[in-house]
Amino acid sequence: MLRLLGILVTLLVAIATAVVTWPQFFRLERTFPFAQVVSLRGVVVLAFLVLLAVALLLCLIRPMRAFAASLAVIALLGAVANAGVLTVRGLGTDTLPAKTASAVRVMTWNTAGAATDPQLVAKTAVAMQADIVSLPETTIETGEKVAIAMREMGRPMWAHHEEFDGWDANSTTLLISPDLGEYSVVESNAGGTTNTTTVPTVVAMPVDGSGPVVVGAHAIAPRRDDTAEWRADLTWLADQCAADSVIMAGDFNATVDNMGRLGVDGGTLGRCHDAAVATGNGAVGTWSAAYPSLLGTPIDHVMATDAWRATGSVVLRSLDGAGGDHRPLVVQLEPAG
Repeated sequence: MLRLLGILVTLLVAIATAVVTWPQFFRLERTFPFAQVVSLRGVVVLAFLVLLAVALLLCLIRPMRAFAASLAVIALLGAVANAGVLTVRGLGTDTLPAKTASAVRVMTWNTAGAATDPQLVAKTAVAMQADIVSLPETTIETGEKVAIAMREMGRPMWAHHEEFDGWDANSTTLLISPDLGEYSVVESNAGGTTNTTTVPTVVAMPVDGSGPVVVGAHAIAPRRDDTAEWRADLTWLADQCAADSVIMAGDFNATVDNMGRLGVDGGTLGRCHDAAVATGNGAVGTWSAAYPSLLGTPIDHVMATDAWRATGSVVLRSLDGAGGDHRPLVVQLEPAG
């Protein structure tokens, strides 16, 4: 009887390991709680290592040796598989290539409203030579302060925004350099029809039609009661990548795992490709800044269609403790042509 129980437990652990390692295979990547678990692969690796250590200790007990050895093998495979995924996506690079005349630098930073000083945001954006700055949870009043400060530092920006209720979490500001041309914001409304459902996304179109569509993205967090809205937000954001030239940046509240089956023509989300994964930072957590980066979750992204090629990226870990709970992500893009 105990042997059968051991086999059953081993089988269940093996299935659970497969599900949390690659929920996409089981079509569970956007299902609670698997969506949350797979977003924290670094923590999953640690959990498997703890299980491995416990199993090895249990191997010292003769009657449990076979059962414990089976658990140890499963835990080792789980740890190696998840660590392998993290390694392939990139454990972090700290520098960007030199900015060329044709390059566009994009920064996204969820500022958590008033928690982050606008002057600090402006100084960071100027230091990174950003041409596009996506600021979820930032009101237009704060965004204008950032733009004015950047102008005074010699890097003027146009400020665009979208808001649903007029408070920080329900506002998104998007700054675009005049060097990219004149932009206008697409009129939208809440409810998932012409925007994300609960927190707003800014869609800016080039007035003369010659530049990229620029999207300042913000999807609702996948809390249990908000899962349906979160799925709808990711689907809507994927649809924004339908044009040939799109640059989309912001807080997606989702990792690339959660975006499984939402890509088109080889894209990560719609026709957009994730720039951090392409440039060695795909495993670096942008949230929460309170935890080591490889134990966090990479939910802030810069994405672009095939009209653009990512040549470098950096997650600014030096700003942990700056006030907000997200890390800024900066990406350099070059025209693919």
